Amino acid sequence: MKYELANNLFRRKHANRNRFFVSKKKTHQFLQDILEILYPHFNQNFIQSEDDLYIYLNKTELLLIQILHDFMPHEEAKQIAVTFFSNLEFVRDQLDLDAEAIFVGDPAATSIDEVILCYPGFFAMCIYRIANIFYKAQVKTLPRIFSEYAHEVTGIDIHPGAQIGERICIDHGTGIVIGETSIIGKNVKIYQGVTLGALSLDKCDQNTKRHPTIEDNCVIYSNATILGGKTIIGENSIVGGNVWLTKSIPKNSIVYHKSDIKMDIIKPDSEPEELFYEI
Repeated sequence: MKYELANNLFRRKHANRNRFFVSKKKTHQFLQDILEILYPHFNQNFIQSEDDLYIYLNKTELLLIQILHDFMPHEEAKQIAVTFFSNLEFVRDQLDLDAEAIFVGDPAATSIDEVILCYPGFFAMCIYRIANIFYKAQVKTLPRIFSEYAHEVTGIDIHPGAQIGERICIDHGTGIVIGETSIIGKNVKIYQGVTLGALSLDKCDQNTKRHPTIEDNCVIYSNATILGGKTIIGENSIVGGNVWLTKSIPKNSIVYHKSDIKMDIIKPDSEPEELFYEI
């Protein structure tokens, strides 16, 4: 019985031998290597000198080529690797600004080192900015593997195709969803549970702008839902918690959800009455 099961599973596993598959284990190792190269906070291999870093860069480049070669020709893989490493300093510059924005934006943060080491929002932005390079290079599958790894680790779901400016502060972060065609400007602060999503899930809309635009200097508070490719949040605006938006708002706006809360009080020395909460 086990032999028959093994035979059937093997045939199904190898039914499409001409398709390429990427090792997720290798991709996760690559991300860890890049983080170690960018920041000593992630260093597990004791990079102590420029020579150490040079050797580590070469090793990581070979790993990337090996990953890419799993689903594209070798020469194309080498060219993509060159493109990625030529952008690595820019990635570091962008992440430094993100770390500073989180530090400035969160009174609980005691140092930028703490942000880099501890904050899931910073980790998610690290992976996004790495994945976005491969997305722009039109590499298939790999950017999504990267972004879903960050999603798995942090609970923050940022599509690698989103266009995100500098100095982004993701505070707490759990449950944030940023869709593929979202555009986010500079100096934007986003709290947990925010969704930048699409109004339509029709497959025919695949190549259209489906997700909203958030202009510069906006704050989006927890559990706000902003939907639609034509929806624009004007610069310097504040979107309050639990707001549901499917239409644009002008710059310098404040949008908030008003809820009426009613509460009954349990009287002492009496049987507790059923409490009714209306929110």
